[in-house]
Amino acid sequence: MSLLFLKSLLIGLSIAAPVGPVGLLCIQRTLGHGARIGFISGLGAAAADACYGALGAFGMGAVTHFFVQLATPLALAGGLFLAWLGLKMLRAAPAERAARAEAPARALPAFASVFVLTLGNPLTILSFIAIFATLAGGEALSGTDGLVMVLGVFCGSALWWLGLSLGVSAIRHRLDARAMAWIDRTAGACLLGFAAWQLARLAA
Repeated sequence: MSLLFLKSLLIGLSIAAPVGPVGLLCIQRTLGHGARIGFISGLGAAAADACYGALGAFGMGAVTHFFVQLATPLALAGGLFLAWLGLKMLRAAPAERAARAEAPARALPAFASVFVLTLGNPLTILSFIAIFATLAGGEALSGTDGLVMVLGVFCGSALWWLGLSLGVSAIRHRLDARAMAWIDRTAGACLLGFAAWQLARLAA
């Protein structure tokens, strides 16, 4: 069981680690509001990973089929949400950016927004289905083994977001307002790029 947990933890870590829109968003929020909000944002991604991991681990065929059928609408919603976040970052005025930095960020919206964004990536569910089917030998797991795998995925993903938020937070106070504005604009442009790529794939 310890080996199963370790394998699942590494899966969660490896899926969370590549830098993408969620990573950029967590970095930007950590710089703007501190490690706590950055980590909570990352936990939203970890929770979404655990949800998709449960589908793969327990072989929930009907639910899995339902999500696969929703791949296109989910990708469309995720792409539009990314575009909105990117535009919001690009259009933030200096006064708005300063006020945002001073105001305490709320944990629930930070968690929920990244949770929804991660659910909107259809590649996530397909990746987990394939990986968990391989680990489970093509059969659905039940009881303790399935829970261990899902917990391992969540812990691995959460471990990555904890390390990222703490690492970014360590340099946060070395950045002045001009650097933060540049980071916000760069993150916004990158999020728009990810959104355009995702929407272009749907239109192809």
